[in-house]
Amino acid sequence: MHKINASSAMVGLVGNTPLVEIPTGSDNPKVRLFGKLEGNNPASSVKDRAARSMIQRAEDRGDLKPGMTLIEPTSGNTGIALAMIAASKGYPIELVMPANSTAERVRTMRAFGAKVILTPGERTIEGAIDFARHRAKQDGYFMLDQFANTDNPLAHYETTGPEIWRDTDGQITHFVSAMGTTGTIMGVSRFLKEQNPDVTIVGCQPTKGSRIPGIRRWPQEYLPKFFEPERVDRIVDVSQADAEVQARWLASEYGMFCGISAAGATLVAQQICAELESGIVVTIICDRGDRYLSSTVFADSGEQQTIEKLELS
Repeated sequence: MHKINASSAMVGLVGNTPLVEIPTGSDNPKVRLFGKLEGNNPASSVKDRAARSMIQRAEDRGDLKPGMTLIEPTSGNTGIALAMIAASKGYPIELVMPANSTAERVRTMRAFGAKVILTPGERTIEGAIDFARHRAKQDGYFMLDQFANTDNPLAHYETTGPEIWRDTDGQITHFVSAMGTTGTIMGVSRFLKEQNPDVTIVGCQPTKGSRIPGIRRWPQEYLPKFFEPERVDRIVDVSQADAEVQARWLASEYGMFCGISAAGATLVAQQICAELESGIVVTIICDRGDRYLSSTVFADSGEQQTIEKLELS
């Protein structure tokens, strides 16, 4: 029997995710909306692409050597992707994340063999970044730094953008993406604009006070280093409440089980569709909904009441 290297096998599964049609919310047949199902990656999110790119290129440059311990701050999906690839390549890894992250994310990282360090939740991802950067100064640690590493957007310039262009036969008119590290929107924007400068790039960020895992309104001092505002034509705010309603709708009415940031981006994409006379809109469905089951997103009040009654009986 021919043996397949486990590292090559897992890394080789990253990318070439499906592009599926989503209801636009209108009756205009000249406008179509598609979602790119990044939950189909081996570690179940779009961050698999950046994780593969950052680790492989660090190895190619000789920056990352056998025996080094990876360390990275994360709100969840990047950490899971890094843990999966680190496991397949034999690197120890420590992941630093806010203590109020969902239990599924923490457990998934640990399942891949990662050490998870939880920082105070009230300090959000910025606190995790500060801790990881301090730890990275110690001997033997290597921090990829997804918020400053240009290998992050390069992954989407080389893979996500070309896949979208190919699968829409070059007909895409609008691209909509949540903005976290901004690696996805930066890389895809660069590629699509090179093919057609008229493609409109739309970014999504949370309204003030909203907490949506994976997307942020960054303080200036923590703004990702590779973010270039001129690559985004328009930014639309989405509320946490609306994104959660959209997540439930996509799952229960359409069978698309995705996370909150993906749902928020889909909602914005539908709003864009309503403004158009014709066009092809593509959005990123960046992960899967099963990473949010311990939150209240997919539990309605009736379910919660039933659980309470069962516990009391």
